[in-house]
Amino acid sequence: MKYRKLGNSGLKVSEISYGNWITHGAQLEDVLAKKCVFAALDQGINTFDTEDVYSDTRAEALLGTALKGISRESIVLSTKVCHPTGTGPNDQGLSRKHIFESCNASLRRLGTDYIDIYFAHRFDPHTPLEESFLAFSDLVRQGKILYLGVSEWTAAQIKEGARLSKRFNIPFVASQPQYSMLWRVIEGNVLPACAEAGIGQMTWSPLAQGILSGKYKAGHSLPTGSRALDETGSRFLERLAGQWMQYDALDAIQRLIPIAHECDLTLPQLAIAWILQNNQVSSVIIGASQPEQIQENARASGIVLQSSIMQRIDEILDPFIERNPECTG
Repeated sequence: MKYRKLGNSGLKVSEISYGNWITHGAQLEDVLAKKCVFAALDQGINTFDTEDVYSDTRAEALLGTALKGISRESIVLSTKVCHPTGTGPNDQGLSRKHIFESCNASLRRLGTDYIDIYFAHRFDPHTPLEESFLAFSDLVRQGKILYLGVSEWTAAQIKEGARLSKRFNIPFVASQPQYSMLWRVIEGNVLPACAEAGIGQMTWSPLAQGILSGKYKAGHSLPTGSRALDETGSRFLERLAGQWMQYDALDAIQRLIPIAHECDLTLPQLAIAWILQNNQVSSVIIGASQPEQIQENARASGIVLQSSIMQRIDEILDPFIERNPECTG
């Protein structure tokens, strides 16, 4: 496993992170979920990502239990705040009240004294940004969070956040956007804004909700055990990857498999390695329903793809790539 600095900070994260969105506490039994965490540790993954609302808080609690007994100093732990955690009017957003209450609740569930990277998971248009960043600043001073990040913010929102982070002296170092061979909406505006502010990327959905695994084939039934057959997964697949569930796009993805084999990689490994060719990416967050998936995908760390390979990938996928920056968020 290779490690990269997160933005301009001194924090080193593994090139591959393990995230437990829609797996821990939902798709996976507790024992299997813990085996996935242990498999990640065995592969040298030091960075773990979760959120307070994943599986109605069960994901945080399960990750905290799985990591119990692991040296806290040896891992980088990130979680998020913004989405609704209850039915009350203050149970969501980035108000000072919700930030403080959510952070304390996450600390309890994770069984830790501090969060390495605390992400503002979406922009909150209903709360003054100064209020949010002052709250984050206070949590930094209290030692409850070490670094601040944002997820799915636009370039303009990131620039304003960077300005306020300097004003309040907050180590704002991370962005967590969706990014893959097929989803490149951050390249036009978000990446330049982050580069200017010294913010690194911890990207999610490297396989475009499984589309880039190659398991979905035009004219074939959905494969047994695929996310598309799960009620929760099918909803996300329709929302995030439905545009590629068409014959031409699926056929193009199948044409990537020989390229992956030329590089002695599987298609998922090629998809993850492709993201890591971007030096603004600090880490790629992967999910898994089996420990073997983590073992396979972790091998994408350290892979260098030739420019000719990158060009061939672009030529095949070009008609299906989403680049519209307005899709951010």
